[in-house]
Amino acid sequence: MEMLKNLMETITGMGATAILPLVIFILGLVFRMKPGAAIKSGITVGIGFIGLGLVVGLLNSSLQPAIEYYSKVGSGFTVADIGWPAVGAAAWVAPFAALVIPVGIVLNLILVRLKLTKTLNVDIWNYMHFLVPGALAYFVFDSFIIGFSVAVALSIAALFIGDLIAPRWQKYYGLEGTTCTTMIHIGWTLPFAWVVNKIIDYIPGLNKLDVDLNSVQKRLGVFGEPAIIGVIVGALLGVLTKQAITTIVPMAMGVAGVMVLLPKVVGVLMEGLNPIGKSAKEIMQKKMGKDAELNIGMDCALALGDPATVTVTVITIPLTMLCALVLPDIKIFPIGVLMSIIYMTTMTVMASNGNVIRSIISTLLFCVVVMYLGGYVAPGATQFLAGAGVGLQGQGTDFVLTGPWEILTYWLSTVLH
Repeated sequence: MEMLKNLMETITGMGATAILPLVIFILGLVFRMKPGAAIKSGITVGIGFIGLGLVVGLLNSSLQPAIEYYSKVGSGFTVADIGWPAVGAAAWVAPFAALVIPVGIVLNLILVRLKLTKTLNVDIWNYMHFLVPGALAYFVFDSFIIGFSVAVALSIAALFIGDLIAPRWQKYYGLEGTTCTTMIHIGWTLPFAWVVNKIIDYIPGLNKLDVDLNSVQKRLGVFGEPAIIGVIVGALLGVLTKQAITTIVPMAMGVAGVMVLLPKVVGVLMEGLNPIGKSAKEIMQKKMGKDAELNIGMDCALALGDPATVTVTVITIPLTMLCALVLPDIKIFPIGVLMSIIYMTTMTVMASNGNVIRSIISTLLFCVVVMYLGGYVAPGATQFLAGAGVGLQGQGTDFVLTGPWEILTYWLSTVLH
């Protein structure tokens, strides 16, 4: 078991840019692509993810001065928002962690073969979204069976949710043959955004506002181009946070760069995924009939090519920080939440069908709810993190520990103990 655990940690520790080329190459061979074509697809997908990481890093560094401005203003926060990388790494301490990935993959293949799901989840990197809730359950209940069952059940649930959202995901983002299996977002962010949109439908005036970047571009001409919008939004954020002109200009150019570059790196990703999807579809139809379909389950980052996700992110970040400062009883300053907003927007933008106003409202409300839930689950999260050996001074939490399944797990532990 220890050897298997070390192997799984080594594989996932390499990150998505190393794991995905290997997984895509193996899938290519399974779906009878020529070895050379499979290698090319794998490397191309890896390059695409490297590009995504670099561009998201550019966005984070461009917005850092604004984040630092608000963090200096705030005080009285008692819970550390430690971010998903630390929480994801801590989840590997759970004794069942090494079993979850191979068991999840085998069950996925069986369900696909039985035509019970159309989703083949290749996003091994994001198995952390199953491991984290499982590890939380393990530490608060001190039960191997409960923790393992939670993790595996969520890995299966992600397949069925992937099936449900695939048509909308493919139609809105144009990502044919794929779906999303990032559980914290498809099982939490997306349903929340859907509910908010349904509520907005009944609010007079607000329900008539339909602002999408395509219509803005048509009305404003060159000033509606993603690059120009990026410059304007980035510069405004710099002015609002009282930055020097020497900081405002790099912020504005950084946001503009992200707006332009993200669609291009997503294009590289899809260049690698499309041959796999085509081969998979052909094989599935030969083996299981003409009506057989297969969607490749991927990270929500695949949807970041839509400029609306960046626009909503840049606007929502300062609003979220402001809410953390002015709303009562918020115990965390949302550093980790801010890191996750760009991924949240892939769901809120899709739920809003590209309506920027609705997307901002649903993303902001979601962040506020997450901040309150982060404070609520902090004792259980701290128990998990401490048990995993994460050195904390006081309590710690993160956005990925605020899913409904984790809140339910922690609540049950307080009731039953």
